[in-house]
Amino acid sequence: MIAPKNRGPMSYDTVKAEAGLTAALAKTPAEVVATLTESGLKGRGGAGFPTGLKWKFAAESQGQDKYVICNADEGEPGTFKDRFLLTDYAGLVMDGMTAGGWAIGAKHGIIYLRGEYTYMCAHLEALLQARRDKQLLGKNVGGHQGFDFDIEIRMGSGAYVCGEETALIESLEGQRGEPRNRPPFPVDTGFMDKPSIVNNVETFAYVACILVKGADWFKKTGTAKSTGLKIFSVSGDCERPGVYEFPMGITVADLLSAVGGSDAKAVQIGGASGYCAPAAEFNRTIAYEDIATGGSIIVFGQNRDMLKVAKNFLEFFVEESCGQCTPCRDGNPKLLEGVELLEKGRCSTKYLSELCSLGETMQLASKCGLGQTSANAFLSIVKHFGPDVMARTPHCAGHRKS
Repeated sequence: MIAPKNRGPMSYDTVKAEAGLTAALAKTPAEVVATLTESGLKGRGGAGFPTGLKWKFAAESQGQDKYVICNADEGEPGTFKDRFLLTDYAGLVMDGMTAGGWAIGAKHGIIYLRGEYTYMCAHLEALLQARRDKQLLGKNVGGHQGFDFDIEIRMGSGAYVCGEETALIESLEGQRGEPRNRPPFPVDTGFMDKPSIVNNVETFAYVACILVKGADWFKKTGTAKSTGLKIFSVSGDCERPGVYEFPMGITVADLLSAVGGSDAKAVQIGGASGYCAPAAEFNRTIAYEDIATGGSIIVFGQNRDMLKVAKNFLEFFVEESCGQCTPCRDGNPKLLEGVELLEKGRCSTKYLSELCSLGETMQLASKCGLGQTSANAFLSIVKHFGPDVMARTPHCAGHRKS
């Protein structure tokens, strides 16, 4: 793997691999869940569901077989933090997964690894075997009689939609990766219809840190509603792209200052499915109560054509839609068609308004997060970058229509 060009200091550097599991096994399963609940940790994949609450539901679900699933699909454009974590801190991720097994009463762990990350398999398999050799996986983990837990790696096939937890489970079961109707939820009816928790790579790594350092350590940073730290993948038009750890609640301006992007024209927060913030909004915070993100930060300099940015994202979603629901399947091509008309100067303001209404309908009516968020960038770019969007339309450019 190519190391990130830049990286800031990480709290992970102060926690040794295996320490998280030792800390977990020193607690009862209920105490592990309580610690995570007290910390306020929310899913670091972007959805932001409270981790302790998810684990509590799974622990209370009836059934002999339960599953701990690590979502390492990382298909969001502009995101590369999980690849970094699995290379440098995979032991902490495995600690967090095993702690999950202890907390909910699971015997089975699965790392669902992005298809493009096949080259990482040998590295991860070697780490798993080393843990088995130390009795940190397998029978009687850590010397605790009756606690049997092991982890296997399953490869994805490069489908963006499988980042959604129920589509991921469908893929694990050998089905086409399509989101399920909910309820039931994975904590009751997940992989093979068994109770399952699905968490992001970063979430499991922070679980290990919290169990070692305590809930108060995590809560002392961030905001009241968005506690703790967050890993960001920073790319684009900035001096120091790379992987960084910042407190939740950091302003866009402060993040840009840290990475050398203070003269940015816009920042796409949350990848292709996220929000495009203009310079006028750089005082806003990156937190669940303001602008939420799974970690992707793409910086756009003053010379970027924002209409081309919108087109690039929409081309991605047209390709990646699973086609299961009409708003997403038909809506994304229609939005892309509108952008192409704008490029040719043939889209009226009235039609552009209709396209925005379509995007809002997609946000409400699509079945899963892909369709619900695929119009986000288009809508925010239209709202904040009118000159870029309408520049090619003759009457908006100060010319008469022919």
